[in-house]
Amino acid sequence: MTPTTAPPQLWQRIFADLTPLSASADYRRLWFGGTISWVGQAMTTLAISLQVYDITRSSFSVGLVGLFSLVPLVVFGLYGGAIADTVDRRKLGLYSSMGAAALSVVLAAAALLGFHRVWFLYAVVALQAVCGALTGPARSAMIPRLLPVEQLPAANALNSMTMTFGSMVGPALGGVIVTVAGYGTAYLIDVVTFGAALYAMWKLPSMKPDRAEGARGRASVLDGLRFLGTRPNIRMTFFSDLAAMVLAQPKALFPAIAVLWYGGGPGTVGLLVAALAAGALLGGLFSGWQGRIRRHGLAILLAVAGWGLAVAAFGLTRNLWLGMFFLALAGYADTASMVFRTTMLQAATPDDLRGRLQGVFIIVVAGGPRLGDFLAGTTADLVSPTVAVTGGGLACVLVLGLLALRWRNFARYDARSPQA
Repeated sequence: MTPTTAPPQLWQRIFADLTPLSASADYRRLWFGGTISWVGQAMTTLAISLQVYDITRSSFSVGLVGLFSLVPLVVFGLYGGAIADTVDRRKLGLYSSMGAAALSVVLAAAALLGFHRVWFLYAVVALQAVCGALTGPARSAMIPRLLPVEQLPAANALNSMTMTFGSMVGPALGGVIVTVAGYGTAYLIDVVTFGAALYAMWKLPSMKPDRAEGARGRASVLDGLRFLGTRPNIRMTFFSDLAAMVLAQPKALFPAIAVLWYGGGPGTVGLLVAALAAGALLGGLFSGWQGRIRRHGLAILLAVAGWGLAVAAFGLTRNLWLGMFFLALAGYADTASMVFRTTMLQAATPDDLRGRLQGVFIIVVAGGPRLGDFLAGTTADLVSPTVAVTGGGLACVLVLGLLALRWRNFARYDARSPQA
């Protein structure tokens, strides 16, 4: 008799699929190492912002931390992807992670020695972004080499949990540790957590790109952009994310919303941020259904539309708990969109181009929300926060619909025969 595969249990259909963790020891180490180190990096990010404020007492100076991080990430994102398509990705990920760990050592030493200079912190933040622009494309391009294509949605859902967990736990721990033990201790803990990521990278096999016959020795950024120009389905993953992050990005308005809509203060802002993050985390925890979806393009369209509608509904409510509910729905939809977009990018891109396309992905993910913050803040000042939030959510849905009409094949994309 031909053996049959047992149907998945109910809990497997609902909760995150852990198969990638058991299927590949290399991926398991990479995931656990990334989860631990992400908490440490989130601690350091908060600690740097707190230290800048302690030195300057200026919110503007704290805001510049994001700018010094964003510019290198965008500039080096494409080139980091090109490097990842040329060299052994294991070595690139290992060496760039070692560089990031060394920068945390420098931060800890400076703090413990009493060297408090804003320019120094800005310089370290910029160098950290360069390391991230090198590590990100290399790490993402590794995943399809470690797992079969049918496990990529589950792996990307697990990766989303890593980022969300770190973003929630890291700042909370960082605030406590800075208060109790100082900045030097927080940075030293980050150094220790890097050990898990470095060990995972060190244990990986060689990850040289599969170069096409006749391909040049050096990967060209322009070749990656030319490939993207001929692949409408991959372009649509970027366009759909930009529609969500640029047009319907309410985070920059949370301080004003907390006061004007809910009569609150910093604590209310924290609740709004936590609601969005909690929804994103639930999107990873309850992701078992995603592995059975084959129409990834349609799933992306529905998830991004869900984000826009949830943001629009948030803009219409004046009840805090109802507003948090809609933000949680938006966070859940954002995670679902991210899982399918990342999976499509990995599955429909040749191995020797994955690094460069991941570099473009980093630029979109990093730059889109910043543009969205600027647009939302400008609209709120010129008109009102309600128009900025609700109008932005509806504009996201409208633009998404126009994009779907322009590239109709995107909704027909089938993961069983990925076509970029």
